Amino acid sequence: MNAGKERSRSLWMEHPMDYGGPPLAGDLTTEILVIGSGIAGLSCAYELARSGHQVAVVDRGPVGRGMTARTSAHLAFELDDYFEELRSLRGADACRQYYESQCAAVDRIEEICRQEAIDCDFARIDGYFVPAEEKDAEYLRKELNAARAAGFPDAEWVDNGPGAWRSGPALRFPRQGRFHPLKYLDGLVGSLHRRGAALYPETPIVGLDEKDHQVHAKTGTGGTITAARVVVATNSPFHLRIPIHTKQAPYRTYVIAGPIAKGAAPDALIWDTLEPGYHYVRVQPGSDEDTLIIGGEDHKTGEADDMDERLARLEAWARERFPGLGPISHRWSGQVFEPSDYVPFIGRSPGYDQVYVITGDSGEGLTTGVAGALLIRDLIDDGVSPWADVYDPGRLMLLGAIEFARENVDAAKHWAARLGGGEVASLNDIRPGEGALVKLDGKMTAAFRTEEGDLKLCSASCTHMGCVVRWNRFEQCWDCPCHGSHFSADGEPLQGPAFKPLSKVER
Repeated sequence: MNAGKERSRSLWMEHPMDYGGPPLAGDLTTEILVIGSGIAGLSCAYELARSGHQVAVVDRGPVGRGMTARTSAHLAFELDDYFEELRSLRGADACRQYYESQCAAVDRIEEICRQEAIDCDFARIDGYFVPAEEKDAEYLRKELNAARAAGFPDAEWVDNGPGAWRSGPALRFPRQGRFHPLKYLDGLVGSLHRRGAALYPETPIVGLDEKDHQVHAKTGTGGTITAARVVVATNSPFHLRIPIHTKQAPYRTYVIAGPIAKGAAPDALIWDTLEPGYHYVRVQPGSDEDTLIIGGEDHKTGEADDMDERLARLEAWARERFPGLGPISHRWSGQVFEPSDYVPFIGRSPGYDQVYVITGDSGEGLTTGVAGALLIRDLIDDGVSPWADVYDPGRLMLLGAIEFARENVDAAKHWAARLGGGEVASLNDIRPGEGALVKLDGKMTAAFRTEEGDLKLCSASCTHMGCVVRWNRFEQCWDCPCHGSHFSADGEPLQGPAFKPLSKVER
């Protein structure tokens, strides 16, 4: 993933994670190939290397500079989409499996930090689920009952929440966590080197072919990596065209951060009931002062053009509740994938025997990445996992049929957009530093004008499934609203599932 090439920079990117290994030159044979070097990929590589497997990791971009670097770094095992919703849709056993796996993920992070001596500011802290409006308090009671039924024994109702929410009720979830994600990935990289794993940044994979009990991964430079097994941990599975992509939808989420005096904000995870785009808050400790991190204002990828207004609303919301918040130092966005039935997809990839996949993070990609590593390690080593059923990538979506249908109607709308008119009448309407869709010779074209006035013209058809891309003026990239691919201003693929660049348009 090359999401580090999008314009915004997160708080975590200040950490100089400069793994300078060379790209893969030529061919390679390994036992296990892990594609993707975020928390899911590096955690898988770590678990499998510890089990004695020969492991190689590749990434389209630099190590650790994908969506893991664009998170707010909550480590929560309260379900992002609510246990009450999951229980209603898939039953108590699914809730129990989900809770156990996500709880085990935070336990595993803590254990790895201790065993590998990783200093990443990890701490166990409380999580608080607070009502966005007074009427939402009743829903908290339903969620508490569902969480306890899932096996969360010490979740509790409190009459007064933390900080700005002291005057109203909340649910308290103990034993949650927070850390610095890139410091943690740095520690995993060091451990992988000590265990003999190979890491190859700037090595895109452009195809997978499974034959004779082996998987052949084709690199962007024409080389081949041959492996007994492959783990696709690329946030969105690039190797699939239809399966899974129709079962989840991409959403952009926004985060801001700024200094705050120590003790002026509780060291806790806080999230509210607002729908859509609930708010989430945490503190990153510093030596003299802390940094307050606030996120929210989500929208479907490619379906909003009011990013400045969203960020302004986020800041206003934060300052109302935390008046000591200083000047905003960082503003960034990330992308999450919302599965139609609330649970990610982890396990054997549809259509393959020796390929495994982790996707569908639903806003909890850090814990999901680690839970996925534990699940896939067990599948490879033992052939079974106690959590396999709830995460099964091949499961039918009949139980989430309404959400499934709604998201796929939206996708159909974006496929049909090529038949309409452009966003501007001519190239002359595009200002320096901006992009827009324009019809040229009857074809929808993604046009970007550089600050120097040069035009970059590409086909507006995403190279994954042909949906019409949209300009993201905050990140200065093209976003595909169907399945979440991102492209640079001149068409370079930054985020899958697309792995081919947008076609150039000559004038």
